[in-house]
Amino acid sequence: MTASLFTPLPLGPLELPNRVLMAPLTRSRAEEDHVPGPLMAEYYAQRASAGLIIAEATMAMEGHSSFIREPGIYSAAQVAGWRLVTEAVHNAGGRIVLQIWHGGRACHPLLNGGRQPMAPSPIAISGDEIHTPEGKKPYVVPRELADEELPAIVEGFRIAARNAILAGFDGVEVHGANGYLLDEFLRDGSNHRAGPYGGPIENRARLLLEVIDAVQTEVDLVGLRLSPLNSYNAMADSDPIGLSSWLAERLGGTGLDFLHVMRGDLLGQQQGDLLSPIRERFSGTLIANMGYSASEANAAIAAGAIDAVAFGTAFLANPDLPERLRRSAALNSPDPATFYTPGPAGYTDYPALP
Repeated sequence: MTASLFTPLPLGPLELPNRVLMAPLTRSRAEEDHVPGPLMAEYYAQRASAGLIIAEATMAMEGHSSFIREPGIYSAAQVAGWRLVTEAVHNAGGRIVLQIWHGGRACHPLLNGGRQPMAPSPIAISGDEIHTPEGKKPYVVPRELADEELPAIVEGFRIAARNAILAGFDGVEVHGANGYLLDEFLRDGSNHRAGPYGGPIENRARLLLEVIDAVQTEVDLVGLRLSPLNSYNAMADSDPIGLSSWLAERLGGTGLDFLHVMRGDLLGQQQGDLLSPIRERFSGTLIANMGYSASEANAAIAAGAIDAVAFGTAFLANPDLPERLRRSAALNSPDPATFYTPGPAGYTDYPALP
């Protein structure tokens, strides 16, 4: 039988009822101290018809905030807050995994009690500004991490994964994309260090692979998000296709359950076919993301090029996206002015089909 968006998909210990997945979307709706609250539980439960919800980027460790009011998973209060979310999603019949994350050089002292951000190399994000409590500010030059500091970061991800399971999540996605810490180590545009974590691909990928190994000791369902072409956060690599191919080959031997790949560049600066070499080399589930229509997604799944599609802004504005796609119904248009604003407006007030 030819697969489509509405063919069930086994994923680790789960059986997904469809292949319309919800991509992680930062919405800045956490409460004080980065604690998820009832509003977030309502938002995610509304979207429980997704084959799988991949919850938004969540701080694995304290002191590495890149947004205002993004959630964390390092405190007991945060674990309890996320438990409200997972219970709401499960009660609505859904499945949800948590994306765990370290902001790296995309953090700012004004968001982190004056703490200087850290990165593989002391290279600041250029050409953009960050929203802080004092308004938009330039990114600052990060502190270069010492090799001996990296085991503590690996351990932080491991504890975050354990906390995610305590909070009731069905699994974890490691955030290795979009110019945050693990991606900064991967790509040679941001990693200029020497030693065991710099230079050739196998060294630049070392921290990511150590994190995945640590997370797998705590969680049965583990995935990874990658964006080798994405130039967001001033990111670049001299050979993104080669990087993708090497990673797919190496990750295929780790028992990783899924790879979640952003297939393009949000800013349109880097081009290439990432999915074909990844598909050839990675034996797990391949989830693609960025700009898919239902017809393109169905065609790619039917051809065996990918296994599922993660939809982003379409899910933001359409809590019942799978049913709308099934019926070929009109989609609500998202309101960018409310993407990161507090409260329910543009968050939990998008209508579902009657």
